Amino acid sequence: MTYRIILLISSFLFTKPVFSQIETLNQKASGYRGIWYFIGATHNEYAYKYSGGLGTYPANHYPFSVYAPAVGRTFFCYGGVTDSSSRELCHLVGFFDHKTGLVSRPTLLLNKQTDDAHDNPVIQVDSRGYIWIFSTSHGTERPSFIHRSRKPYDISAFDRVEATRRDEQGKTVPFTNFSYLQTYYQPGRGFFNLMTHYDRGVLPYGATKPRRTIAYITSPDGSTWSAWQDIATIEEGHYQSSGQRGRKIGSAFNYHPNTKVGAGLDYRTNLYYVETDDFGKSWHTANGQPVQLPLSDTLNPALVKAYRNRGRNVYISDVNYDAANRPIILYITSKGPEPGPQNGPYEWHVAHWTGKQWAIHTVTQSDHNYDMGSLYVEGTAWRIIGPAEAGPQPFGTGGELSLLESRDAGKSWKKVKTVTQNSARNQTYPRRPVAAHPGFYAFWADGNARKPSASFLYFCNQQGQVFQLPTEMKGDLEKPVPVGK
Repeated sequence: MTYRIILLISSFLFTKPVFSQIETLNQKASGYRGIWYFIGATHNEYAYKYSGGLGTYPANHYPFSVYAPAVGRTFFCYGGVTDSSSRELCHLVGFFDHKTGLVSRPTLLLNKQTDDAHDNPVIQVDSRGYIWIFSTSHGTERPSFIHRSRKPYDISAFDRVEATRRDEQGKTVPFTNFSYLQTYYQPGRGFFNLMTHYDRGVLPYGATKPRRTIAYITSPDGSTWSAWQDIATIEEGHYQSSGQRGRKIGSAFNYHPNTKVGAGLDYRTNLYYVETDDFGKSWHTANGQPVQLPLSDTLNPALVKAYRNRGRNVYISDVNYDAANRPIILYITSKGPEPGPQNGPYEWHVAHWTGKQWAIHTVTQSDHNYDMGSLYVEGTAWRIIGPAEAGPQPFGTGGELSLLESRDAGKSWKKVKTVTQNSARNQTYPRRPVAAHPGFYAFWADGNARKPSASFLYFCNQQGQVFQLPTEMKGDLEKPVPVGK
C-alpha cells in the first residue's frame, strides 16, 4: 500500500499538467470564426455582466493588428474557434494585402485549452519584419507563450521562444506568465511590454502587493527580458490601457478599492496617467513632474480625475496623442458594474492634457460598461469608432458601430458615419491597428450578448465601409466580403 501511495505521489509531482503540453500547431484554419465568451451570470434579462463575440477583447490587450508598410500588409491576430460547435479558444494569425485586396487563410498557432477570452493573443512586428505573437493568460492557472515567425512578414510557421526574465532577486527564470499585455516595439531598443502579474509578494517597504499588479518589462530581442517593474500597487490593484507615439509610452489606469462596500475589480474607479520617454528609465506625469514607481496612494501626482467620491466606475478604452504629443484618454463612466439602465448613464469621455491642465469632455452615451471604442488622431481631426448606438441586444456588450469626429480637440463631437446597422448580433471591441492603413482601419468581432452564438470577424476602411472575413475559404487568399453599402 505504501509503495502504491509513493507511486501515485511521484506521478502527481513529476507528470506535467495538461496545459503545459500545449503545442505549436502551425496549421491552416478553414476560415475566420471568433470566440464567444461570457462572464458573470446575472440571472435576469441581461444574462451576463458582459458577453458576446470577444475575439478582440479586452481593452487592456494591444495591439491586435499592425500595418507593415514594407510589404503593404496589415497583420492581425485574434481569439477564435476552429468550427461553429467549438468553445475552445485558439490563437490565429492572418493578414490583409492592401495591393491585392485579398485576405490570407488564417494560421492556427495553438489551442489555448480554455474558453476564456482573457487569454487572447496580441501581435507585434519588429524592425526586421519578424511577426511576434504574445499568448496571454488570465492569472496563473495557465501558461503564457511567445512565438516568432520563422521568416519575416510570413505567417506560415512560428517557433516558440524560450523566453527568460529576471526575478526580483536577480535570478534568471522562465518568462511564462503574463496577463493583460500591451506590447510596443522601438527600433534600436526592442520590446516594451505593459502587463499585469498576479501575486501577493512583499513590497520593499513591507506592504503586500495587490493581486492584480500592473507593471512593465523590456527586452532587446524578445527572448531575454528584464525584471518586471511595478507601476502601481494601490489597494486591490488596477487595470491599465496604454498608447505610444514616437518614443513616448503612456499608461492610463484605474484602481480597485478594498473597502467592504463597492470593493474589488467590479468597482474600478479614478483615472491616473504616467508616461516614459526613455524606455522606462524614468517616469513622469503629463506635465513632466517626475514620479517614483510604484505609486501606492490613491491621491498621487498621476491622478487625472477622482471618481470614487462621485460613486462612478471607470472603464478605460484607449490612449492616443495629439499633434503636440500630449496624451488623450478615452474612457467610460457609470454608476456600477451590473448591466442595465439602473447603472446609466454610460458616458464616454476624453481626458486631454492641454499643456496646462487635464480638459475632460463628454463624447456621447451608450448602454454598457464594456462598449469599448478606439481613438484615432489625424492632425486636427480626432475620430472614435465604437458601439455608441444600441444593438440588437440592448444593454449588452457592444452595439452598432458609429464613427464620431471632433475638430476642436474633443470639446464637441458629431456622428459622421453609421458603420454598422441592422446587425443580427452586437458588434464588439473595434480595435485600432498600429500605424493604421486607410484600407484596414478597425478590426472587430460580433456576437449575441444574451446567449452563445456564432461570432464573425470584420474590418472597415477609413470611410467606414465594412468587410467580413470569410468563414470558409477554398484558397489560401480570398476577397473579404463587403457588408452593407
